[in-house]
Amino acid sequence: MSKEDLLLLDFWVSPFCMRVKIALAEKGLNYESKEEDLFGGKSELLLKSNPVYQKVPVLIHNACAYGRSQARFWADYIDKKLFDATCTVWRSTGEAVEVAKKDFIEVLKVLEEALGEKTFFGGETFGFVDIVAIPMASWFYASEKFGNFTVEAECPKLSAWIKRSMQRESVAKVLPDPEKVYDFVVMFRKMQGIE
Repeated sequence: MSKEDLLLLDFWVSPFCMRVKIALAEKGLNYESKEEDLFGGKSELLLKSNPVYQKVPVLIHNACAYGRSQARFWADYIDKKLFDATCTVWRSTGEAVEVAKKDFIEVLKVLEEALGEKTFFGGETFGFVDIVAIPMASWFYASEKFGNFTVEAECPKLSAWIKRSMQRESVAKVLPDPEKVYDFVVMFRKMQGIE
């Protein structure tokens, strides 16, 4: 499959786009990435390819949209619970931060229990659930800073899984530096008037 066969409509800080990049790298598939301006004006290609949600990622194959990633149907818990819990910590202020932090840690503990003693969620092989979950790890630092806790102290097995996953070339190449994500969150909070 040539690079021209796959086009990814992308946004650099989106954990959902990171998943697609990791999955494509794990499969050894080349692709072209087109960065979308989600704040300034979405491209006609994005609006045409995903008219209902108008969100990234969109993976286009031979000019035909594949549709939403298969990860979304199986990874409902991660998409709905983990993403929201992660963001709620840094979107909160005052006493609400403690409530958000507690909820976030509960979600992490559920994932840690699912991981158990395994190397990866699927066992010894990095797979589907790992690809769905690992992009969120780049956002954890921001939640830790605003929530005044560490994932490592609260969920050591999950923290070890993050470190193992980060050793994979496909993951290390895609996930942004957590401090850069934190800087993005600080900027986003200012844009939203959250102080």
